[in-house]
Amino acid sequence: MKSYFYIYVLRSLKDNQNYVGYTTNIQRRIKEHNNGLVISTRKRRPLTLVYWEGCLNRQDATTREKYLKTAWGKRYIKNRIKNYLTGFTL
Repeated sequence: MKSYFYIYVLRSLKDNQNYVGYTTNIQRRIKEHNNGLVISTRKRRPLTLVYWEGCLNRQDATTREKYLKTAWGKRYIKNRIKNYLTGFTL
């Protein structure tokens, strides 16, 4: 069975900051974050999924994750989720 890799962005409802990561099981990983099992987000709970992308291999996923953690990547995410952040709905 083929594995897929997901890059995800979680938004802290406590401090309104984003967290970027990657995984092969996005639902399990979000639960781990919200259950306090991830040290880097434990004190920033609760977290909500605001964006994700899929990749066919690990190298592409880790490269994309690293990009999204840069200033350019943060700007990209901010533009992609602009409507979410402003509460705009169709």
